[in-house]
Amino acid sequence: MVAQGIVPFGDDHAENKGAYAGEIAGQFMGFGGWLKRWRQAAGLTQGPVARALGMGVRTYRNVEKGATPPRFSKSQCDALADLLGLDKSERHALLLYNIGTTLSDPQIDASPELRRALRLLIDRQMPSPTYLTDRNWNVLAYNAAMAEWWPWVMEPRANLMRWALTNPEARTQYHDWDMHAAAYCRLLKFAEATHKDNQELVDLIGEVRQDPDVERIWRTQAELEADRDGHVFRMIIPALGWETVEVVSHVLYPASMPSHRFVVITWVEAESADDEIDALGGKRNAWAHAETSTPGTPQPSAQADADAARRRAARALTARQVVDSAEEAAALAGPDGVPLPALSALAGPECQLTLSPENHSVVWAIQEVPGEWGITQLGAGAVVDRIHSPIVDPQARAELKLLLRASLPDSDQAAVSRLHGQLPQADLRAALLREIFNDLQEGAALPC
Repeated sequence: MVAQGIVPFGDDHAENKGAYAGEIAGQFMGFGGWLKRWRQAAGLTQGPVARALGMGVRTYRNVEKGATPPRFSKSQCDALADLLGLDKSERHALLLYNIGTTLSDPQIDASPELRRALRLLIDRQMPSPTYLTDRNWNVLAYNAAMAEWWPWVMEPRANLMRWALTNPEARTQYHDWDMHAAAYCRLLKFAEATHKDNQELVDLIGEVRQDPDVERIWRTQAELEADRDGHVFRMIIPALGWETVEVVSHVLYPASMPSHRFVVITWVEAESADDEIDALGGKRNAWAHAETSTPGTPQPSAQADADAARRRAARALTARQVVDSAEEAAALAGPDGVPLPALSALAGPECQLTLSPENHSVVWAIQEVPGEWGITQLGAGAVVDRIHSPIVDPQARAELKLLLRASLPDSDQAAVSRLHGQLPQADLRAALLREIFNDLQEGAALPC
């Protein structure tokens, strides 16, 4: 909103012409000049504006002249902005001048152009996992690398805090989950302190605190933290063969949606063999355990590391799509696509899974908003790893079998050959995991 002209004398009868020389400078210099131009552009006299601010007309007149330095409260700023019809930039300037912060969440621009622009930016971060959350950590968008490394983002109601603090997966994947949980509790405490009127946040905090471990950490954690920008930490990634990687979390705030978090996860390689130093050369974060190699364990060669990195990049270099309907999503699996309705129901109410036998992959579609289906294509084996519910439905069991077959070579002979090598390893792994599970349940000490 821009004033079309500057009226040399105020609309109020109380404004006298003898004050003209003093007022003219206030129109072009400082906050008083902004305030007068906004008022005049709104077609208002000084009286209604003074009443909205809860002050006398004389006091308000001195504010416009610059004689009385204003320090309006947030409630006064909100009332003034609503009365004058200020746009987003003007509201921002008003708040910054008076209280030094925006404090309130600006109106979200949900235009299709903005959504497409953010999706483009997220996809262009490949192969780095990238996602966008709102102020309550609800996942709004993500790229294919993020879906491959952390498939939980594709689930309905995906929320970073809910997953990190209450999902058993997180406790497996974070190195020293308790220290990460403490960091997330600090973030929630900061959000609670700065957005007391956010009922969704209150409900989220109440939900995660139902977990006894989270409640224990919450009660012993007094500090606050605004974000995790620049933190270096270790995670175990199932999609990378349960490999441990060291990553950096970069937290950015889009100018059009400053209450939202645009997060890029960058994989970094340590340059120093000193395990007390992280990959960026700083002291390792307090929440990360130092790991030591077991004597006699063969270390991967530089060539093997390079080959693994290339394979990971190749798996991640598929851009995520958005289509208009479930039918369009299913068509992406090709003419021989096989619907997986039972597994889709297990994945969530807004999910549709379709097997593409030709590509040995699954088109995982989730309805983000009406008329928009986000598409991620995952390897059949990766989808099998996502199925945690007991399979008792014969239809779901048959579909799971289809996925397992699709993860093997097309040739029956080649598939038999691979299974011949994999089954003994799988049986041994399952047997050992069962023994460990039983030992832990019985309280038996594991051998060092």
